[in-house]
Amino acid sequence: MLKFNSKLILSTSTAAALAILTVGCMGNTSTDKVILATNQVNGKATIDGGNIYPVINGKTGPYYVNPQVKAIAPKLYNGRIPTANELAAWDKDVMADGTGLPEGSGTAEEGSDIYDEKCASCHGDFGSGSGTYPALSKGNAYEVHKTLKNNRWKDPEADGPVRVFGSYWPQVSTLFWYIQDGMPHPFSKSLTDDEVYALVAYILNVNEMKIDGVEVDDNYVLDREKFLKIKMPNRDGFEPNIAGPHALDDVRAYYANPANFGGQKVKANERCMKNCQEKTARTIRIKNGGIKDFLPPLSDVRDLPAEKKGSLDVAAAYENSCAMCHSNGSGPAPGSKSEWAPYLADGKDSVYDKGIKGTNSGMPAKGGSSLSDADFKMVVDYLINGK
Repeated sequence: MLKFNSKLILSTSTAAALAILTVGCMGNTSTDKVILATNQVNGKATIDGGNIYPVINGKTGPYYVNPQVKAIAPKLYNGRIPTANELAAWDKDVMADGTGLPEGSGTAEEGSDIYDEKCASCHGDFGSGSGTYPALSKGNAYEVHKTLKNNRWKDPEADGPVRVFGSYWPQVSTLFWYIQDGMPHPFSKSLTDDEVYALVAYILNVNEMKIDGVEVDDNYVLDREKFLKIKMPNRDGFEPNIAGPHALDDVRAYYANPANFGGQKVKANERCMKNCQEKTARTIRIKNGGIKDFLPPLSDVRDLPAEKKGSLDVAAAYENSCAMCHSNGSGPAPGSKSEWAPYLADGKDSVYDKGIKGTNSGMPAKGGSSLSDADFKMVVDYLINGK
């Protein structure tokens, strides 16, 4: 939960949500009550506050359990036990205290080259964002961090909070782990440790960040020792605190007290469908009925905007949005009749449709670009024909 100057006010009590423990409408008498839901695991509350519904008398909650599904569920969902090598390949968490962080080094300049080759097609130049993929920077992280306190309730004309890596993320270890584990799409785990260090250095560079008072410029060499000295602007911007050896119990204790998040505790044995919580939130009305002078003015027109017609540099569009996958074998190569033949079996319109919508095999909608449908089809033609 992001921490602001005032506490978060919830409209319903967490305690009330966890109080559905008895039933009186399933044929049981009032003296034959059974616990149908619990938020306890091994004697401790669940971290997310979620309920666990055990199977009692063939039911979980008010619903009967299908015994046939229950019998085959382990085969359907449990799969097989992964091998030691498979676990080792995936178990590479990087924690804020440095646990899991490998040795290595890289400069922002080296990271810039890697970024341009493997990341810019999705995340835009200098991490500015592109299409449906998130921006990684919006300028100086320390200045952008100040926008997190922007409040449109107090000032309707104010810009909203800007949440990007440099301004919002509390720990840089998450960035290293995410790049190492899942990037670049769709070739996750293809980067060396040195390449990951270089990319992290580059992202710190475009966020204009410092390490131990030293600006991360193009020639800054980021290694494990320096990495552990990075302090993110928003490191104290969330609550509850999830750091330290007793983090899970600390979180439980935080949410056990509704006063920490503006809630009102309700007794577990009292049924309640309305007026369950005392009014703790203060309603703020915008003067004069709210914002009226919108620029541009609000419109109730439901027509789609007309697609702009103009010259498109198809080759450049291919390089920006498609080359990353189609030039290295993960997609059919431009002009390759043999590789395109299976895709064209259902007709070119089918290729257009799947390209525009994206596929489950890793092809993002329109290659992650913001091209119009008509322009995207021109790029598809370029891919199929090779010119």
